[in-house]
Amino acid sequence: MTGSAEVLPRRVQLQGCTNMRDIGGYAAHGGRRVRFGQVYRAPSLSGLTDEDLPRFVTLGLRTIVDLRGVHESAKAPSRLPSPGPEVVALPIEPTVGASLRDILATGRATGEDVLTLLGRAYAAYASEKLPIYRRLLALVADPARRPLAFHCSAGKDRTGFGTALLLMALGVARDDIVEDYLATNRFWRREHALPEGTPPEVAEALTRAHRPLLEGAIEIALTGHDSEEAFLASLGLDAARLAALRDQMLE
Repeated sequence: MTGSAEVLPRRVQLQGCTNMRDIGGYAAHGGRRVRFGQVYRAPSLSGLTDEDLPRFVTLGLRTIVDLRGVHESAKAPSRLPSPGPEVVALPIEPTVGASLRDILATGRATGEDVLTLLGRAYAAYASEKLPIYRRLLALVADPARRPLAFHCSAGKDRTGFGTALLLMALGVARDDIVEDYLATNRFWRREHALPEGTPPEVAEALTRAHRPLLEGAIEIALTGHDSEEAFLASLGLDAARLAALRDQMLE
């Protein structure tokens, strides 16, 4: 981790949203560090309690980006203060659920089956879903949109890959990017319900963040690009925009 005395990432203490955290604090480009209070990553915001709402307001969020699929969002609408931040939907439809039901129906589902399904999902994030992440980065790069939070259902997979891209853009070391991703395993209380009868091995695989999934997705995303800078330019962060983002997000 970074040389900061604080243990990172900095968690937002909420009863009904256990995996929300500030992405700030990491050592980044040019010896600077990522500013706190600018961007947050989170799971579903549907479970915020009456006690959570005042704490949530103190974050001063202007924008919330919802990466959940259309039916996911409709089934578990966000519970937000009123008036609240503008919500921007950038749906990445879940693909694991239907396939998981298929393998559970066989009665022979294993943790390896789940990792295979998740691997396919991560490969999609790093290829066909990159235009959605490009839109997310454009929102983050707009200072009028910040403070900003983005989330999916667990705050683990779709959100995890988006966070990795942003931290990469800010020049955060790969080890710190991976450790931020794995922090879900410490923080998340598994508010996301699984189908009844899910085998423990399958549940464990499905609800944890796995280092090889993120590392593999990053490598897929970088394939065909001469450098991280060339890859980031393909996501709309050319040299000028990247420098502007770093000037705004780093201190």
